[in-house]
Amino acid sequence: MTTTTHLSSTDRWLPLPLAAWQDTYATLHLWTQIIGKIRLALAPKMNHWWHSTLYVTPRGLTTGTMPDGSRSFEIAFDFLQHQLLIETSDGIVRTIALAPCSVAAFYRAVMSTLKDMGIEVRIWTMPQEIADPIPFEQDEQHAAYDAESAQRFWQILMQADRLLTDFRARYAGKCSPVHFFWGSFDLAVTRFSGRRAPEHPGGVPHMADWVTREAYSYEVSSCGFWFGGGSIEASFYAYAYPAPGGFKDYPIQPPAAFYSPDMQEFMLPYEAVRQADDPEAMVMAFLQSTYEAAANLAHWDRASLDYQPVVKG
Repeated sequence: MTTTTHLSSTDRWLPLPLAAWQDTYATLHLWTQIIGKIRLALAPKMNHWWHSTLYVTPRGLTTGTMPDGSRSFEIAFDFLQHQLLIETSDGIVRTIALAPCSVAAFYRAVMSTLKDMGIEVRIWTMPQEIADPIPFEQDEQHAAYDAESAQRFWQILMQADRLLTDFRARYAGKCSPVHFFWGSFDLAVTRFSGRRAPEHPGGVPHMADWVTREAYSYEVSSCGFWFGGGSIEASFYAYAYPAPGGFKDYPIQPPAAFYSPDMQEFMLPYEAVRQADDPEAMVMAFLQSTYEAAANLAHWDRASLDYQPVVKG
């Protein structure tokens, strides 16, 4: 007989305050940048940098399939076995342990393993969207890896990915995948109105203006989950570009959500979600109401763009 285990909401939504894992966070952020830059270098170029992202899996994060000449390969973080798994379409498999080691050591291990597998790739080794970056091959400073924290990071990502994917399914217009941006270390999904946006002014800290302008070349309503930084704890977030008049004052749900002038986006603290009687309903209310703030104020064609998934009658 098969036994099904049902997790409570508190089991699914695990605590992960910044102070408890900040060193592992910093190291893992840089490790994901190394793998993400490999995908950026090899994957066919797509609009809005969609070819550079990672994806949540039942075991961790993956690049998905990448080309290597006539064959293909994949790199995946496995946070159950705590290993980096590299597999090619011609049957070659290599693993690298995820354990405390410097960014420089991890970079050397990844690049030498790829070379041994016959995969040639060169990446720009300067980290992105990080203050005071150190080239990967020189970074002996960041070397922490707490396995439990890494696993919690992935388990939280799975819950966020599940809800963002459900939200994505309710839109018929152009929409990004639910994907993990290794630069900003967040999970995001973006809806598009179909209209061009005014040129982005740039000025995003630690990001080249030409990168930002491609990302925001069309009008968007974007939402996601961020693990926090500085004095800000983990949160769901939502923003629009360009932000229509009245956006920051639009009434949104739930009451725990607020507009952050510093971040220029709506935020819903993860801890409020964790403590809620119905975390899923709280998050979905936030995603839907912040989308309506962008779409209603900017007069999107919601009759054509919004979608109700087909249910068998």
